Amino acid sequence: MIGKILGNRYEIIEKIGGGGMALVYKARCQLLNRYVAVKILRPEFTSDEEFIGKFRRESQAAASLSHPNIVNIYDVGTDDHDIYYIVMEYVKGKTLKQMIKEKGPLSSEETINIAKQISLALHHAHSNHIVHRDIKPHNILITDDGRVKVTDFGIARAVTSSTVTNTGNVIGSVHYFSPEQARGGYIDEKSDIYSLGIVMYEMATGRLPFEGESPISIALKHIHEDVIPPTLINQEIPKALEDIIMKAIQKDQLKRYSSAKEILEDLNQALKQPMGNFVKFDEDDDSPTQMIPVIKEKEPLKNKTSYAELKPKRKNNHRWIVWGAVATAFVLALLFIGGMFYLKDIFIAQEKTVPSVIGKSYEEAKENLENLGLKVELGQEQYSSEFERGQVMFQDPKAGEIVKAGYPIRLIISKGPKMTEVPTLVNRMVNEIDFILENAKLKGGIVKYEYSTLPIGIVISQSPEAGKSVPENTEVNVVVSQGPETKLVLMPNLIGEKIEDAKKMLETLNLILGNVDYKSDERVEKGRVISQSIPAGTEVEEKRVVDLVVSKGPENVGQPSEEDELQMKPVSLMINFQRAQREEFVLRILKKQNGISTEIYKATHRKSKGSQSIVIEGRGRAVIEVYFDDIPVDTVKIDFETGSTYD
Repeated sequence: MIGKILGNRYEIIEKIGGGGMALVYKARCQLLNRYVAVKILRPEFTSDEEFIGKFRRESQAAASLSHPNIVNIYDVGTDDHDIYYIVMEYVKGKTLKQMIKEKGPLSSEETINIAKQISLALHHAHSNHIVHRDIKPHNILITDDGRVKVTDFGIARAVTSSTVTNTGNVIGSVHYFSPEQARGGYIDEKSDIYSLGIVMYEMATGRLPFEGESPISIALKHIHEDVIPPTLINQEIPKALEDIIMKAIQKDQLKRYSSAKEILEDLNQALKQPMGNFVKFDEDDDSPTQMIPVIKEKEPLKNKTSYAELKPKRKNNHRWIVWGAVATAFVLALLFIGGMFYLKDIFIAQEKTVPSVIGKSYEEAKENLENLGLKVELGQEQYSSEFERGQVMFQDPKAGEIVKAGYPIRLIISKGPKMTEVPTLVNRMVNEIDFILENAKLKGGIVKYEYSTLPIGIVISQSPEAGKSVPENTEVNVVVSQGPETKLVLMPNLIGEKIEDAKKMLETLNLILGNVDYKSDERVEKGRVISQSIPAGTEVEEKRVVDLVVSKGPENVGQPSEEDELQMKPVSLMINFQRAQREEFVLRILKKQNGISTEIYKATHRKSKGSQSIVIEGRGRAVIEVYFDDIPVDTVKIDFETGSTYD
């Protein structure tokens, strides 16, 4: 796609991202001369009517939104070659996922400010009856000035009464989607709030709440398992922020925030009262069901007793009750005093200082804690690149805290580093490998350049090799082609040769004829070389530019030359710098006319500038050749008389 022009307007420059349905490219709008992002449906889906339908719905849904925290949609279209594309605002910055990877846990202020802007975007979308359905850090862009832009409404749909996810094809990203998405149930605005809660959890702790061996296992955890409270991972998280996160990720939709506006209000309050207790949770009635016996009517006495007989019996009963109570109290007092002296160890537990077991094996940690009279409670194992498999990576309470004997110490054991497969980088362009490695959860390592017959910028080899299983975040080193090795040739003697013969000699040695100046000389025949820029016998690299001075013959005194009589006419030539191999490069422009090649422009430019209009001068028709670092990139035929191109 690089270099292709869509809709006679958008020139594709480079690939900058991709998702399950589409690829994203950076492009230049030739009409407005600005950079845009172009999302193009993957080729394998162009024959699938269902995917095309989703792609069109995305453009319709997103185009109806206009908000500072939502990426703008400029244009939609279809190319003649079944290329379906959407033109969007190009955001210069990074994704929230990249930000979390680089910084780890964000501060509470950063987390709240980013979450507020996402909430504003969702509030606008929900007000237009659009549910995003795929809120995740990868779809949240952070501009260089700190503004949040929510993008990729790739699976958003207008909310209707029948908005139900097909259970056979659950849409969304498994680490962030809601329990109802995992079950294939009803999706509404609260599904986006759940995903926002998971994103806030990752921002505040630097990790995801659920991990698993497969997408299905992660989805089941969203449905059945509770998350580890964020403060157990990062104690610096304030209470208000933790409460907001825990309410947003309630598994019951009815217990979450009712709207994005409601969560926005609590986020604003959290900035003022970080330790406040203002988040309201919907509590269940936990009082147990009780069985109440049936109250029966009193039965009549079968044997009637006179009042006089009943009175002496009550006096005797009262006397025995009093003596029994005194005796019981005396016995209980003796037991209490004896217990205080002899059983105090049972009623008064000893205090223990919790030792550090981080980094120890589970067996060793368990033995150390139990020897101190503490209990061990085993949490769910987690991946870790810092601790080996079987080592304790987290304990609660922490080392140094004072607890009672028998208190349970919660341990989380490392599963070791999470493994991933190394992708194939060989024969890919070097500017593509960062994106490929990021998708594989790997990092770019050392980049070496070597001579090769492969084109400049193509990966020759990689280490580790493709297909190998390595821990996540492993660095992958590559060797990149810098083109074929330049050969040395011996500069011939061109002085005295005809210009046509000199040109052929240079071409035979793979040298380039540069600027040709004409000078009057009575001793040298017209059309023969007077001097050359590189002395004969000098060793030079191939493709070196050689300038010549050619004789015009004897000078005609008082008569202007034909070239002097003709006034040169300027023409503006727009040069696109994106095909340059290096950031800083030398731009050379040669004019070929009447079999003679003349250098008319030479200067250093920067690729990041994008493009520039260069003014050149000439007469009649000429062929213009453009070089970046002596590599030909373009040829244009220009008629200087009309200022237009010709075939």
